[in-house]
Order: sequence, then structure tokens, then C-alpha cells
Amino acid sequence: MKLLAYYLPQFYPIQENNLWWEPGFTEWTNVTKARSLFKGHNQPRYPLDLGYYDLRVNETREHQALLAKQYGIYGFCYYNYWFGDGKKILDRVAREVLLSGKPDFPFCFCWANESWKGVWFGVESQKILIEQQYLGISDYQEYFYYLLDYFKDKRYVKVNGKPFFQVYKVFDIPDLADFVNTFRSLAIKEGFPGIYLVAGVSPTDPKWDPVVNGFDAVVGSEFSALRYWKRNPIRDNTNYLGRMLDKFKGRFFPEERDFNKRNKPVIIEYENAINYLISKDYFGHPYFPVCIHDWDNSPRTTSRSLIFNNSTPDLFKRHLRSGLEKVKHLQKEEQFVFLKSWNEWGEGNALEPDKKWGHEYLKVIKEELRNFSKC
Repeated sequence: MKLLAYYLPQFYPIQENNLWWEPGFTEWTNVTKARSLFKGHNQPRYPLDLGYYDLRVNETREHQALLAKQYGIYGFCYYNYWFGDGKKILDRVAREVLLSGKPDFPFCFCWANESWKGVWFGVESQKILIEQQYLGISDYQEYFYYLLDYFKDKRYVKVNGKPFFQVYKVFDIPDLADFVNTFRSLAIKEGFPGIYLVAGVSPTDPKWDPVVNGFDAVVGSEFSALRYWKRNPIRDNTNYLGRMLDKFKGRFFPEERDFNKRNKPVIIEYENAINYLISKDYFGHPYFPVCIHDWDNSPRTTSRSLIFNNSTPDLFKRHLRSGLEKVKHLQKEEQFVFLKSWNEWGEGNALEPDKKWGHEYLKVIKEELRNFSKC
């Protein structure tokens, strides 16, 4: 079993965030402003081992990798931001990992192909801060060659020699076939047996076949479907998650109030949420579940937040076990389970130790992997 933890690089100041928000802005800016919104609300949260770290510091990155490895995590999946026409952001961490050769820890990329909007940081404006663009074959070629040195690195995650690359929003790419064909042909041209393309897709869309569309596998995006119910075409009640959303939409996501207009948080008990975060179905292609130990983005969005309430390591153990069960039938090279996430502190979604739970969630990972190895 290979557990890949999503990794957010937004923990050092960059020119764009200085301009949009305030000098020195990082994800910690939101984290330190968090406040409890109701009785028993687990906010604010305080990092335990590394404090309010700066990812420009190599020792910090090495400590993170050592900690993850200690508890059985196979590697990090860095969010990668390519907006088109050579526009990149928050790429310093990955670049320094590449150039320094440290930490000696597997990694791969998830192309977070989404425009940045102020609403994600709790402001009213829908103004686009950076627009995600799709500029055709020549731009996809440029993107591939930007990634090539990473793909060639011995630490980069591969499946049968093919670099593992996730695309977050495949439905947003208007010329998806051009993107797929470009990456596949260039991977072979550069000496790889191919590229292992993974799509972020909710199983609630049964009409989209990754293999037909040139992909090798999917990462389950049930959480996105739950989080953005109003924004997703999940009206099909013939599948498990669709039925759940149809049942609970009135309670969790009133139709008259979409994500950007609601004026109080949506609170879901974690024990209930985990019943719907991994598909109960099996597919004719590899499906990699996403296990989420907690979620609370109130530090970023306050009244617009979604909060999983009362998460505990014991409940996470049940959820993780379901994720591991889901991939045990796959070939060994493809037994991936994703963890969301290693360090998304601004969304209450950090496996890194905090002052409330310490290393308890990480201990669950190590214990469950050990149990599965005995099976």
C-alpha cells in the first residue's frame, strides 16, 4: 500500500500574496486568526513539532519527510500551479527539493488547475486573482518540459516506469485530448515508457470513462462533490453518493443558498461524513480513494466554511481502513491511497501534529498499515 499525502506549499511569502493581502502573508496568517465559532469547535489549532514554519528552510522540509516516513506515508503529492503561458506560482519548494536532492523522499505532482478567487480567503469579491488558462498544444509542451526534470528525478513516483501525474479538474480542460496526447507523446519521446495520468473525478459521474479519455486511473473526488454540491451536476440519485446528497441537500446545502452566499458554516459530524467519502462501487479502472482525517476551513472562510465536527483518531482509523480495503485488489504498483492532507492548516486538514492530538492520527496510519501487512 502506498499512501500519498497532499502537500500545500503556501507557507512562505510570495510577491502575489503580498500584493493581494498583506506583506508577509502565508497560510499561517489565516491559521493564527482562527476563532472558535461554537461550543466545542476545535479552533484555533496550534502546530506542535515545527511551530509556524517557513518552507524556504530546508531543515523544515527534511523534518516533515522524516516524520511522514516514520509513520508509513510513502510520499508527498505537491500541489503544482501552472496557469498557462509560463505563469507559475508557489513552485519554490518543489524546485529546491529538486535541486538540493533533499529530502530523500518520494514525491509527485497534482496539477491544481483552477483559477484563484478571493472568495477562498473569506472576502466577498468574486474577482479572479489569477486565471487558469488553457492555451493549447504549445503551452502543454512548455508545461511538460517544465516538469521533465522532476519526472526524471529518482524520487519521483512512477508506475511501471511511468511518471505519476494527477490532473485536479479534467472537466475544465476544453481540449483535453490535446493535453493527453501531448503529455503521452512527449513522455515517450523523452525516454519513459509513457506517463501515468490520473484524473480527479467523482464516481457520481458514471458517464466519464478515464481510459476512453486517455487516463490510467482516477482519484476519487467525493469530498469535492460533497463540498460544492451547488456547483456540481450531482443530480443523479441512481448512485450511492448521489442518493446521499439528494437526501441531505436540504439540511446541508439549502438550494436557495449557494457556497458564496451562505452566512453560516455548514457543520457535518465527521462520523457521518466518512460514510460518503469513499465510493462503495468498484470500477473497470484503478480508483484511488482519498481519506480525510478532518476538515474545517473556517480559518479561511469563516461564515462560508464547511466543518467536519468531532473528528477523532478512532473514527479516522475506520475511514482509513476502508481506503486500504478499496485498493487491495489492484496490482501492487497501483495500490495508492491518498491522504488529504499533510499540511493544509488553513482548512483544518493537517496530519502534521497539533497541540490537541499530537501524533495520534499518524499513529493510526502506522497501525493500520501494519495490520494490512499481516493479512
